[in-house]
Amino acid sequence: MAVSVEWRKTLVEVAGVKVALHRAGSGPPLLVLHRDTGTPDRLPFYDALAERFDVLIPRHPGYGSEAERPDWMRSVRDLAVVHRWLLSALGIERVAALLGLGFGGWVAVEMATMAPRDLERLVLVGPMGIKPPGDDNILDQALLSYIDYARAGFHDQARFDAIFGDDPSTDQLVEWDICREMNFRIAWKPYMYSQTLPHLLGAVQVPALVVWGAEDRVVPPSAADRWMSGLRGARLETMAQCGHCVEMEKPAELARLVAGFVAG
Repeated sequence: MAVSVEWRKTLVEVAGVKVALHRAGSGPPLLVLHRDTGTPDRLPFYDALAERFDVLIPRHPGYGSEAERPDWMRSVRDLAVVHRWLLSALGIERVAALLGLGFGGWVAVEMATMAPRDLERLVLVGPMGIKPPGDDNILDQALLSYIDYARAGFHDQARFDAIFGDDPSTDQLVEWDICREMNFRIAWKPYMYSQTLPHLLGAVQVPALVVWGAEDRVVPPSAADRWMSGLRGARLETMAQCGHCVEMEKPAELARLVAGFVAG
């Protein structure tokens, strides 16, 4: 972990709720959108990015105990509008990249289709938002316990244990519970994908990098074909011996890949 990185937390009022924003580093702004299970406050991956970029990591409204819940929010596109509003409130007209992790990838693409000229690069890591082909499906968290669903994101269970512990705390279980309820509120029918998004991907006009863990059990790697066919000229990278949570299993490798791609 880069001990020199100092993270700052602020609350920014957007759409009637206070959005918790964690920010560190300097350089071109890079917005990171977290997973459907929330995010730890600090990860080696985030620190590595902050050595090169002004990294902004907002908590999705309603995701976690520190995130106010907007009772009116009913869709992922609502969430994307909130994050577009957040950038405007911060005075950021253009970001070097939108980086979406899993569910956050879906939010990032919604944002990119809304304002194609407001970003320079798009990075998606095992994105949700498009239905995988054939009989493949995004893993249904309603069928698993909170811990089993979170563990399913990891190929290497030792990495899960290192981050969350082999017996996650009650506080962590509460965080996952809050996130799960919000997922069901805004992304339930259809579950974790949009019927319209495949038709809107052509609006994305910037270079895109799509990263997938070869052992992803949450979003089948077969879904990558649909993303690649919709994102013109996108580049696909597959991480061997890695599950859905690439940023936690392969933090250094992913940070190098992202930094090189954003640098052009």
